[in-house]
Amino acid sequence: MTHNPNASALAMVPFVSVDNMMKLVHQIGLPTMLTGIADRIEADFKRWESFDKTPRVPSHSKEGVIELMPTSDGETYGFKYVNGHPSNMKKGLQTVTAFGLLADVDSGYPVMLSEMTLLTALRTAATSALVAKYLAPKNSTTMAMIGNGAQSEFQTIAMKTICGITHVRLYDIDPAATAKCAANLTASGLHVTQCNTGEEAMEGAQIITTCTADKQNATILTDNMVGSGVHINAIGGDCPGKTELHRDILLRSDIFVEYPEQTRIEGEIQQLDDDHAVTELWEVMLGRKQGRTSNKQITLFDSVGFAIEDFSALNYVRDQLQDTGLYQNLDMLADPDDPRDLFGMLQRAS
Repeated sequence: MTHNPNASALAMVPFVSVDNMMKLVHQIGLPTMLTGIADRIEADFKRWESFDKTPRVPSHSKEGVIELMPTSDGETYGFKYVNGHPSNMKKGLQTVTAFGLLADVDSGYPVMLSEMTLLTALRTAATSALVAKYLAPKNSTTMAMIGNGAQSEFQTIAMKTICGITHVRLYDIDPAATAKCAANLTASGLHVTQCNTGEEAMEGAQIITTCTADKQNATILTDNMVGSGVHINAIGGDCPGKTELHRDILLRSDIFVEYPEQTRIEGEIQQLDDDHAVTELWEVMLGRKQGRTSNKQITLFDSVGFAIEDFSALNYVRDQLQDTGLYQNLDMLADPDDPRDLFGMLQRAS
């Protein structure tokens, strides 16, 4: 019986823990990592047609949702497991947690397993800023950050890094969340203003980001709060029955989405008729469709997150592993000398 030396190597799967992900961010630098992930997402969106695409697979409950988000480009397969449970905050738990996996399509063997709670925050912020680069008014300097929870600092720093904002105006219904966000941004180089209302936060803002957690049809922005010429980055609505914007804002906006089949179920546009016109972002990035066309236009990124963004982020991390060594090898896959003799491997282990 011959031993396959390649099989042993393939049976060990690199795993990026939360600790190693944090070390990776600090080693690379947060702005550099956000830019790198955004560049990878942009490159993958520009080859959109090479990917398998399907709406994520959800399991809903009264308290939240658990979802699987799969895709493949024909060479590498990836998926993310992610939950969204707004009530977790009351228990001292994260609203969103996630992990992800990449696999080789030819063999079906996993090639990397990674935490994705931190990485999802990074890729969501990178996506938001990438889209704003295409849609926000040129030379935007000020963002309103409405909802100051776990995503807010990442969103703000990504907008500074990729879009060049210099000011951020913060608002949350919980003043402690706003104070937390402001404290975390002290060393960011941004001018930070803590606001008492959503309306105050939007004063002078060219980019408006909404990121709230409650699983309900909320109205974070009303129609009278939104003037012409702004870009709205709506990232809080991400499942059926969960929205942030008044319907009339949608009717005044040009709406841009990742994958319409998913966004119509989970995004702000679940409030609209199924045939309401939207523009897919990949077409804007390839120059097939127009983005911002006038100074008075309201552009709206109805962001729900899509599997290709996770695929891009996971592949970005995988590319860093060999040089950094920030991973552990997991013995995840059975590796019998003879692939037909799994039982014999078990017997010999005794």
